[in-house]
Amino acid sequence: MNILVIEDEQRVAEMIKKGLEEQGFRISLAYDGEMGKKLALSNEYDLIIMDIILPGINGLDLCKQIRSVLPDCPIIMLTALGTTDDKVEGFDAGANDYLVKPFDFRELHARIRALIKRSQAGSPYSQGFTLRFADLEMNLQTKIVKRDQVVIDLTPKEFRLLEYMMKNPERVLSRTEIAEKVWDTFDSGTNFIDVYINYLRKKIDKNFPTKLIHTRSGMGFIFKAE
Repeated sequence: MNILVIEDEQRVAEMIKKGLEEQGFRISLAYDGEMGKKLALSNEYDLIIMDIILPGINGLDLCKQIRSVLPDCPIIMLTALGTTDDKVEGFDAGANDYLVKPFDFRELHARIRALIKRSQAGSPYSQGFTLRFADLEMNLQTKIVKRDQVVIDLTPKEFRLLEYMMKNPERVLSRTEIAEKVWDTFDSGTNFIDVYINYLRKKIDKNFPTKLIHTRSGMGFIFKAE
Protein backbone atom coordinates (compact mmCIF):
# COMPACT_ATOMS: atom_id res chain seq x y z
CA MET A 1 0.00 0.00 0.00
CA ASN A 2 1.38 3.39 -1.05
CA ILE A 3 0.61 6.49 1.01
CA LEU A 4 1.56 10.11 0.28
CA VAL A 5 2.12 12.36 3.31
CA ILE A 6 2.07 16.12 2.62
CA GLU A 7 3.33 17.83 5.79
CA ASP A 8 5.59 20.87 6.11
CA GLU A 9 6.80 20.03 9.63
CA GLN A 10 9.65 17.64 8.90
CA ARG A 11 9.65 16.11 12.39
CA VAL A 12 5.95 15.27 12.17
CA ALA A 13 6.33 13.96 8.61
CA GLU A 14 9.23 11.70 9.56
CA MET A 15 7.35 10.41 12.61
CA ILE A 16 4.33 9.49 10.49
CA LYS A 17 6.59 7.90 7.87
CA LYS A 18 8.44 5.79 10.43
CA GLY A 19 5.24 4.63 12.15
CA LEU A 20 3.45 3.69 8.94
CA GLU A 21 6.47 1.94 7.46
CA GLU A 22 6.55 -0.23 10.59
CA GLN A 23 2.97 -1.22 9.68
CA GLY A 24 4.04 -2.27 6.20
CA PHE A 25 3.06 0.84 4.19
CA ARG A 26 5.30 2.48 1.58
CA ILE A 27 5.49 6.23 2.26
CA SER A 28 6.32 9.21 0.06
CA LEU A 29 6.87 12.62 1.68
CA ALA A 30 6.23 16.14 0.40
CA TYR A 31 6.96 19.23 2.49
CA ASP A 32 4.90 21.77 0.53
CA GLY A 33 1.72 21.94 -1.51
CA GLU A 34 3.38 22.22 -4.91
CA MET A 35 5.48 19.10 -4.43
CA GLY A 36 2.51 17.30 -2.91
CA LYS A 37 0.39 18.03 -5.96
CA LYS A 38 3.17 16.93 -8.33
CA LEU A 39 3.63 13.61 -6.52
CA ALA A 40 -0.12 12.98 -6.14
CA LEU A 41 -0.82 13.46 -9.84
CA SER A 42 2.22 11.61 -11.19
CA ASN A 43 2.07 8.49 -9.01
CA GLU A 44 -0.57 6.03 -7.81
CA TYR A 45 -1.38 6.22 -4.10
CA ASP A 46 -3.84 4.22 -2.05
CA LEU A 47 -4.33 7.16 0.35
CA ILE A 48 -3.14 10.73 0.88
CA ILE A 49 -2.58 12.47 4.23
CA MET A 50 -2.22 16.25 4.15
CA ASP A 51 -1.94 19.25 6.42
CA ILE A 52 -3.99 22.38 5.72
CA ILE A 53 -1.38 25.02 6.51
CA LEU A 54 1.21 24.34 3.79
CA PRO A 55 3.70 26.47 1.85
CA GLY A 56 2.85 27.01 -1.81
CA ILE A 57 -0.68 25.63 -2.08
CA ASN A 58 -2.72 25.41 1.11
CA GLY A 59 -4.29 22.07 1.98
CA LEU A 60 -7.86 23.09 1.17
CA ASP A 61 -7.02 24.24 -2.35
CA LEU A 62 -4.69 21.28 -2.81
CA CYS A 63 -7.42 18.85 -1.77
CA LYS A 64 -9.85 20.37 -4.28
CA GLN A 65 -7.27 20.18 -7.07
CA ILE A 66 -6.37 16.56 -6.34
CA ARG A 67 -10.01 15.58 -5.90
CA SER A 68 -10.90 17.04 -9.32
CA VAL A 69 -8.43 14.63 -10.95
CA LEU A 70 -8.60 11.71 -8.48
CA PRO A 71 -12.24 11.58 -7.32
CA ASP A 72 -11.88 8.21 -5.55
CA CYS A 73 -8.52 8.56 -3.77
CA PRO A 74 -9.04 8.60 0.03
CA ILE A 75 -7.76 11.82 1.66
CA ILE A 76 -7.21 12.48 5.37
CA MET A 77 -6.75 16.04 6.63
CA LEU A 78 -4.23 16.03 9.51
CA THR A 79 -4.04 19.52 10.98
CA ALA A 80 -3.99 21.67 14.09
CA LEU A 81 -7.13 23.50 12.91
CA GLY A 82 -9.90 21.85 14.91
CA THR A 83 -13.04 24.00 15.01
CA THR A 84 -16.32 22.88 13.50
CA ASP A 85 -15.93 25.46 10.72
CA ASP A 86 -12.45 24.10 9.96
CA LYS A 87 -13.79 20.55 9.67
CA VAL A 88 -16.70 21.59 7.46
CA GLU A 89 -14.26 23.41 5.17
CA GLY A 90 -12.07 20.32 5.00
CA PHE A 91 -14.96 18.01 4.16
CA ASP A 92 -16.32 20.49 1.63
CA ALA A 93 -12.90 20.56 -0.04
CA GLY A 94 -13.15 16.82 -0.57
CA ALA A 95 -11.50 15.20 2.46
CA ASN A 96 -12.83 11.80 3.52
CA ASP A 97 -11.63 12.17 7.10
CA TYR A 98 -10.28 14.87 9.41
CA LEU A 99 -7.90 14.33 12.35
CA VAL A 100 -6.75 17.13 14.64
CA LYS A 101 -3.20 17.51 15.98
CA PRO A 102 -1.93 16.47 18.43
CA PHE A 103 -3.10 12.99 17.55
CA ASP A 104 -2.68 9.41 18.73
CA PHE A 105 -0.85 7.38 16.08
CA ARG A 106 -3.07 4.37 16.78
CA GLU A 107 -6.11 6.43 15.83
CA LEU A 108 -4.46 7.61 12.62
CA HIS A 109 -3.63 4.00 11.75
CA ALA A 110 -7.21 2.89 12.48
CA ARG A 111 -8.62 5.61 10.24
CA ILE A 112 -6.22 4.69 7.45
CA ARG A 113 -7.28 1.03 7.65
CA ALA A 114 -10.97 1.97 7.62
CA LEU A 115 -10.60 4.27 4.60
CA ILE A 116 -8.55 1.81 2.58
CA LYS A 117 -10.96 -1.03 3.40
CA ARG A 118 -13.87 1.08 2.23
CA SER A 119 -12.02 2.15 -0.89
CA GLN A 120 -11.16 -1.45 -1.79
CA ALA A 121 -14.76 -2.52 -1.27
CA GLY A 122 -15.79 -0.15 -4.05
CA SER A 123 -17.82 3.02 -4.13
CA PRO A 124 -21.48 2.66 -3.14
CA TYR A 125 -22.31 5.13 -5.90
CA SER A 126 -21.29 2.71 -8.66
CA GLN A 127 -24.53 0.77 -8.28
CA GLY A 128 -27.05 1.75 -10.94
CA PHE A 129 -30.29 1.95 -9.00
CA THR A 130 -32.60 4.48 -7.41
CA LEU A 131 -33.55 5.02 -3.76
CA ARG A 132 -37.06 6.28 -3.02
CA PHE A 133 -38.69 7.46 0.19
CA ALA A 134 -42.01 9.31 0.26
CA ASP A 135 -41.71 11.84 -2.62
CA LEU A 136 -37.89 11.90 -2.47
CA GLU A 137 -35.88 10.10 -5.14
CA MET A 138 -32.10 9.56 -5.37
CA ASN A 139 -30.32 8.05 -8.36
CA LEU A 140 -27.01 6.55 -7.19
CA GLN A 141 -25.60 6.40 -10.70
CA THR A 142 -26.42 9.86 -12.05
CA LYS A 143 -26.27 11.53 -8.58
CA ILE A 144 -29.57 13.28 -9.28
CA VAL A 145 -31.84 13.93 -6.30
CA LYS A 146 -35.48 14.99 -6.75
CA ARG A 147 -38.28 15.77 -4.36
CA ASP A 148 -41.76 15.93 -5.85
CA GLN A 149 -39.94 16.02 -9.24
CA VAL A 150 -37.97 19.13 -8.20
CA VAL A 151 -34.22 18.62 -8.73
CA ILE A 152 -32.19 19.34 -5.57
CA ASP A 153 -28.52 20.30 -5.86
CA LEU A 154 -26.35 18.61 -3.20
CA THR A 155 -22.64 18.67 -2.41
CA PRO A 156 -20.86 15.26 -2.36
CA LYS A 157 -20.98 15.10 1.45
CA GLU A 158 -24.65 16.09 1.57
CA PHE A 159 -25.32 13.37 -1.00
CA ARG A 160 -23.54 10.73 1.10
CA LEU A 161 -25.35 11.81 4.25
CA LEU A 162 -28.75 11.74 2.57
CA GLU A 163 -27.96 8.37 0.95
CA TYR A 164 -27.13 6.85 4.35
CA MET A 165 -30.32 8.23 5.88
CA MET A 166 -32.44 6.96 2.98
CA LYS A 167 -30.88 3.51 3.36
CA ASN A 168 -31.67 3.55 7.09
CA PRO A 169 -35.14 5.10 7.39
CA GLU A 170 -37.36 5.19 10.46
CA ARG A 171 -34.63 4.40 12.96
CA VAL A 172 -32.56 6.76 15.12
CA LEU A 173 -29.06 7.39 13.78
CA SER A 174 -26.61 8.63 16.41
CA ARG A 175 -24.01 11.27 15.63
CA THR A 176 -21.30 8.66 16.26
CA GLU A 177 -22.82 6.25 13.72
CA ILE A 178 -23.17 8.99 11.12
CA ALA A 179 -19.56 10.11 11.69
CA GLU A 180 -18.27 6.57 11.22
CA LYS A 181 -20.43 5.57 8.26
CA VAL A 182 -20.59 8.81 6.25
CA TRP A 183 -17.33 10.57 7.13
CA ASP A 184 -15.16 7.52 7.94
CA THR A 185 -14.25 9.27 11.18
CA PHE A 186 -14.65 8.39 14.83
CA ASP A 187 -14.93 12.07 15.82
CA SER A 188 -18.45 13.16 16.73
CA GLY A 189 -17.29 15.58 19.42
CA THR A 190 -17.97 18.76 17.45
CA ASN A 191 -21.22 19.76 15.77
CA PHE A 192 -20.13 19.45 12.12
CA ILE A 193 -22.73 16.70 11.67
CA ASP A 194 -25.46 19.07 12.90
CA VAL A 195 -24.19 21.65 10.39
CA TYR A 196 -24.65 19.21 7.50
CA ILE A 197 -28.03 18.07 8.81
CA ASN A 198 -29.13 21.72 8.73
CA TYR A 199 -27.78 22.04 5.16
CA LEU A 200 -29.91 19.06 4.13
CA ARG A 201 -33.01 20.31 5.92
CA LYS A 202 -32.85 23.60 4.05
CA LYS A 203 -32.63 21.78 0.74
CA ILE A 204 -35.01 18.83 1.08
CA ASP A 205 -37.46 19.91 3.82
CA LYS A 206 -37.77 23.69 3.92
CA ASN A 207 -40.05 24.14 0.90
CA PHE A 208 -42.11 20.98 1.39
CA PRO A 209 -45.02 20.41 3.81
CA THR A 210 -43.95 16.90 4.87
CA LYS A 211 -40.67 16.93 6.80
CA LEU A 212 -38.29 13.99 6.47
CA ILE A 213 -35.36 14.76 8.79
CA HIS A 214 -36.14 14.94 12.51
CA THR A 215 -34.04 15.39 15.65
CA ARG A 216 -34.38 13.01 18.58
CA SER A 217 -33.07 14.93 21.56
CA GLY A 218 -30.07 13.30 23.18
CA MET A 219 -30.09 10.44 20.67
CA GLY A 220 -29.52 11.69 17.12
CA PHE A 221 -31.64 11.96 13.98
CA ILE A 222 -34.36 9.94 12.28
CA PHE A 223 -35.43 9.90 8.63
CA LYS A 224 -39.20 9.50 8.39
CA ALA A 225 -42.24 11.24 6.90
CA GLU A 226 -44.06 13.39 9.45
